[in-house]
Amino acid sequence: MRLPQRRDRTLEELEGDRWPAPPADTTRLIATAHALRQRPVRELTAEDLRLLIGQDVGLPHLLPLAVDVLRDDPLAEGDMYEGALLCAVLTRDPAVWADLPELHSELRSIVAHLGYLSADVQQKVRDFLAA
Repeated sequence: MRLPQRRDRTLEELEGDRWPAPPADTTRLIATAHALRQRPVRELTAEDLRLLIGQDVGLPHLLPLAVDVLRDDPLAEGDMYEGALLCAVLTRDPAVWADLPELHSELRSIVAHLGYLSADVQQKVRDFLAA
């Protein structure tokens, strides 16, 4: 797995941006995202990656990790459904990939070789490949 050179660092450290503590009445999603930003990136699970990427958090640091996971298990699911991490990665704004052309190419290769997919995942793959 290709990890950032400083995989023992947190997203807060890598980005040089510490978020203020979330309000007491925040949603579980926001509280979880805040907590995950304080965890070393090497400790993030497929579910953690899915959640953060789905919220567009730390994309330059997390997309390479996610593609590493997807290379080994394209339908990694985390806590959701088969292919949940893939869907989170595929549905990022296409402009994100302009700064990551090699990663974009690798992801295109990964999805081009997938077999059976649910209708929802198939649509996301088609949309990604068409962008």
